[in-house]
Amino acid sequence: MWFFKRNAQKDTDGNKMKYLIIGLGNPGEEYAETRHNIGFKVLDAFAEASDAVFEHKRYADVTKVKYRGRIFVLVKPMTFMNLSGKAVDYWMKKEKVDTKNTLVVVDDLALSFGTIRLKKNGGDGGHNGLKDIIAVLGHQNFNRLRFGIGNKFRKGYQADYVLSAWNEDEKKLLPERTEKMIEAIKTFGTIGIDRAMNFFNSRYDAEKESEKLNKKNEQSDRTH
Repeated sequence: MWFFKRNAQKDTDGNKMKYLIIGLGNPGEEYAETRHNIGFKVLDAFAEASDAVFEHKRYADVTKVKYRGRIFVLVKPMTFMNLSGKAVDYWMKKEKVDTKNTLVVVDDLALSFGTIRLKKNGGDGGHNGLKDIIAVLGHQNFNRLRFGIGNKFRKGYQADYVLSAWNEDEKKLLPERTEKMIEAIKTFGTIGIDRAMNFFNSRYDAEKESEKLNKKNEQSDRTH
């Protein structure tokens, strides 16, 4: 009996250092470069930088990355966005990862393009992927890494906007912002959601960055 208890304790301790990172998106080449697929894009870049390769498994493409003693289980649901909950629920149970160690990478219309925000919990914000995850899990107490895609679309054209490709200006900033998203994931795993939020949420705000740039340009104009 003692043997089994000891192994169970080891398993529990090991899972404290395991993190489930869910990147939301839609499978298929036609969706690969769309705004709605930022979750896939970030996890693809994370895996590539770590020489990890995704394998097609139940409900999702999955790979694992080791970083500073932590294991990051990267999961890209292949169920299509509106049914993401099934994959999230399955892989949380299979990997025995608690919600506090789970992070969902998602696009966000409410944030200006390029803004990065970590969040502990909350509603779905009109996002169908989050809506299904909340419905399947029965709660909304999971962490999110939100990437702002802006809301520059006419009324009634939200679906067309999120499923359309990045424009040329956005494409120029994406590589740098993708790297910052990967940093945010690593930071979440190493120092926790609260400290990671304090570090990232004030640094990568597109509107504040734009204000700083405008002020800098104004000062430059005055000196010339």
